[in-house]
Amino acid sequence: MCGIIACLTEAPAAPFLVRGLRLLEYRGYDSIGVAVLTDIGATAVIRSVNRVDDLETMVEEWAGQPLGSMGLGHTRWATHGAVTPSNAHPHQDCTGRISIVHNGIIDNADALRHELSAAGHEFASAVDSEVISHLLEDAMDAGHDLLSAMRAILPRLSGSWAIVAMDAGEGRTVGTAHGSPLLVGTSSHGAFLASDVSAINEWVDQFQPLEDGDIVELATEPVWMRGGHAVAPPRLWSAERSLQHEQLDDHPDFMHREIDEQPEVAARILDELVAGIPTGSLWRNLGLGWVDRVAVVGCGTSLNAASVVARTFGRLGEMPHQALVASEAVSAVIEQGTLVMVFSQSGETADIMRAVDHIQGFDASMLAVTNNPHSSLARRSDSVVTCRAGTEIGVAATKTFTAQVVTGVCVALSGLVAQHRLERSRAREYADDLRHLPDMLAQALAISKDVIPPIAHELIDPSGFLFLGRGPGVAYAEEGALKLKELTYRWAEAYPAGELKHGPLALVESGTPVIVVDNDDRRLRGNIAEVEARGGRVIRIGTSGSTIPALGRSMDRPLAGGMDQWGPLESVIPMQVLARELALALGRDVDKPRNLAKSVTVD
Repeated sequence: MCGIIACLTEAPAAPFLVRGLRLLEYRGYDSIGVAVLTDIGATAVIRSVNRVDDLETMVEEWAGQPLGSMGLGHTRWATHGAVTPSNAHPHQDCTGRISIVHNGIIDNADALRHELSAAGHEFASAVDSEVISHLLEDAMDAGHDLLSAMRAILPRLSGSWAIVAMDAGEGRTVGTAHGSPLLVGTSSHGAFLASDVSAINEWVDQFQPLEDGDIVELATEPVWMRGGHAVAPPRLWSAERSLQHEQLDDHPDFMHREIDEQPEVAARILDELVAGIPTGSLWRNLGLGWVDRVAVVGCGTSLNAASVVARTFGRLGEMPHQALVASEAVSAVIEQGTLVMVFSQSGETADIMRAVDHIQGFDASMLAVTNNPHSSLARRSDSVVTCRAGTEIGVAATKTFTAQVVTGVCVALSGLVAQHRLERSRAREYADDLRHLPDMLAQALAISKDVIPPIAHELIDPSGFLFLGRGPGVAYAEEGALKLKELTYRWAEAYPAGELKHGPLALVESGTPVIVVDNDDRRLRGNIAEVEARGGRVIRIGTSGSTIPALGRSMDRPLAGGMDQWGPLESVIPMQVLARELALALGRDVDKPRNLAKSVTVD
């Protein structure tokens, strides 16, 4: 979950590190820090438990020895140890010569700490990562240089890691990875190591990801070790340049901007993919053939989007399908002839990559549905389809949910045509339905902005919320509940409305807010009546006459019925707007909710 950057640059390193950390802050923002070699060969360590702006001020006000051109930085999502300056990275050895940053978890840190403490090492923090600096200290005391010391200590570590270590004595920096992403990029600006190419793509056009076990020394021409031997650097990947990270464009926050972008995102995806639906060419161009069944895998928002896509295969093609929670997928049995669609915004989520390890033990093909075509997930999959959502800074996903649903539904429809499970004429009608989506999303957005703010201010006091849906509306209710709990820190639970009387109805009392995704399923009327009879406050997201009349049928447009199969995607916008408005009314940070991070790279 943490973010790492290191550099050896022509100009002073600190501005590169601070800028890179600003772009990595989505990976964790509990604390932040840098270690930079000074002009006299010492190390300046600057750390803060505030945000990047505070670190930048501390660097600018640094009154010690001039800062040099080599350094490393880290933004932290806490796993071990409280959020304190001493637990912030970078960490050092007893002498201050070695500085390290780490993303991941060292599972055997307690045993190593006990051993190292008994040998006389003094620890300055409560975090697992600090054992790495002391192990390197021992290895270098035994005669190793930094590169060989890193190679010597790795067999002693258990868990996951991306590690960068800097030796002030020799002015060298080394990185290694196992189960956490790390990549190298070089240019005329210098040489860089980073958790994500977005941190360095202002300065590099290409990058090389580390494979598990690789060790790289940062230099103008990086030295690459694999399997204990020097090897030629691996292939270069193009770094897609994105300079829109910090441009709010008159929006008050990134979440507001990203909610607003959803009609444009849907239109961009459809322009690229929808023509390949009636011909089946989208499916075939992904290298996919006949499959007997579909399994989808995801976490959080991505799992909700994946569930919509799985249902589309089942409803329109009568294909067996299942949705797997990535963190529990290691118990799944994947039958022969299964297409496994793995949904992940970042493509680096630890739970996803553990699921991939398990899936690759079966005779199944794997399609990555991701916003990052150069991710670990993409590189390990048989096929990749990119969601084209663009950069999403808000930790709570908004436009990436919409992008995953639209992309996945296009792939599903094309696959059903290619396998002769759906007639081309019908597929053309569904493709036409999809072309209406950008307008329907725009309408939902306009109505939501008008109707929801006063409703949100009336919901400040309730401590909990229920979200209900039927059929294809259930996955959207799940996403609405997730968004509300992420942003407001209030409990929110989603259920199929038919389950209400089997337990959840006990939660309803006078004033309990119950948000209903009303897709005109006649059975919802009885469920709504049950809530109202107990005094619950029903907030219907539906067509004309609803509390929030945001669903597309109020546009009076004849549709072929595809929306009934993959559900009312536009319903997610009012739920996003509601969650954001309520969070702001409660004084929450909607871009960086507490305890969360955008890319979850630890188990």
